[in-house]
Parts: sequence; structure tokens; C-alpha cells
Amino acid sequence: MIDLHSHLLPGIDDGAPDLETALRLARIAVDDGITHLVCTPHIHHGRYDNDRASIHQAHQRFVQGLAQAGINLRVSWAAEIRFGMELMGNLTDGGLPFLGRWEDKKVLLLEFPHSEIPFGAERLTTWLLQRNVVPMIAHPERNKGLMRTPAKLKPFLKQGCLLQVTAGSVAGHFGENARALAHSLLEEGLVTILASDAHNEQHRPPVLAEGMQHAARIVGDRQAERLVKDIPWQIAQAHFA
Repeated sequence: MIDLHSHLLPGIDDGAPDLETALRLARIAVDDGITHLVCTPHIHHGRYDNDRASIHQAHQRFVQGLAQAGINLRVSWAAEIRFGMELMGNLTDGGLPFLGRWEDKKVLLLEFPHSEIPFGAERLTTWLLQRNVVPMIAHPERNKGLMRTPAKLKPFLKQGCLLQVTAGSVAGHFGENARALAHSLLEEGLVTILASDAHNEQHRPPVLAEGMQHAARIVGDRQAERLVKDIPWQIAQAHFA
């Protein structure tokens, strides 16, 4: 399986605090059947002021640690970009790492505030799409505004935005409201990929198998497999070339 949203890079955001923890998380991923993983630390202006250089440096430390520990996990890096006007300047300056490609567009993993979808957010996604960047909306099923009003997703879907749903949400680990919305999105065929959004060992580990099994009850075995294998590879394969 291929995990395109995780916070395993050590000491760079609210994920793994150090290399030792990152390696334990990597072992959990391998045990779950994950073979490839894209680390996506937060770029969140004023909170996690990461950039391409800091992420690349953390990735190098992680790769060296994996090799020394003999952990057979292929890892690359991108970022989870927080919604905000700052990303316009960062994109123009070439400072944003991309998750991969989708239909000849670059894929940007975009995180909205957890409480709501900002008013007029579709104007920013339009701006991105006009510049050949397709937003992949991170964990929409866990957004409180979307839990209350799922129809707020419609403008973004109409634009062609992609959706990354958390495997743990599908399995029910983020509460009933998140589970219900995740299942609804699966039923409607709107989910692009499942990913772990892993942060720690106890509550948010890097696992996909359980979520895939729950998804299979909704969309069937083959489509559930595509959500964690075929489609993630289609998006991110250049990372591992």
C-alpha cells in the first residue's frame, strides 16, 4: 500500500518528535503492509514555518535512520499546506512541494481550518487550478463545517478538486460524524485516495489496512484496493522513480 499523507519526519511539526519515534512509526507502517510513504509535514504560516529546505533536511535524516535500522520502507516528501493567502506567494516563488501529478496538473495537499470552510475559499482553489495546480483537500470528513453541511464541498468538487479521506475515519476512529461523512463520500464515489494522516503511535498510527477493509464493504474489494494502491501510485510515482 502507498500512504500519501503522514507526519513521520522527525522534529518538524506535530508528528514524530524525534528520529526514534519516526522509526517506530515506520515499523508500524511496514507491518501494516505499507511499502511507500510520502511524508507531508505541515506548512502553516506562523505555526509550522516549514519550507522545502527544512523538509528536505528532515527527510534526509529519516532516510538515513531507516537504512541504519534496516527498515524496508521507501519514503519521499511533500507537504500539507494550510489554507491562506500566503500560499499564493509561496507558489509564485516556487516554494511549495507537491504531492504528485493528476491529469497533467500538479497536486497540492491542501488543509482547511478544522472548524469550517473559509468564506470564499473556492476563489483560492480556482486561482490554483488556473495555474495548473489541482488541490487535494485533506481529510474533509473531519472538518466540522462539512460535517454540519456536506453540501459545502460541492463547489470544490465541481471545480475538479480531489479528496483525501483518512483511513481511520472510515474505520470509525474519529467519531461517528466523521465516519458517517467518510462513508457517504465513499458511497458517492467522491474519494480519490485513503491515507493515514499518521501523527503518533497511540491514536493516529500509519495504518491503512483496517480503513481499506471497511471501505471494501461500501465500494467493493477492488475499488478499496485502488484507493490505497493504484491511485496513490498514479499520483506520486515520480517521487519514487
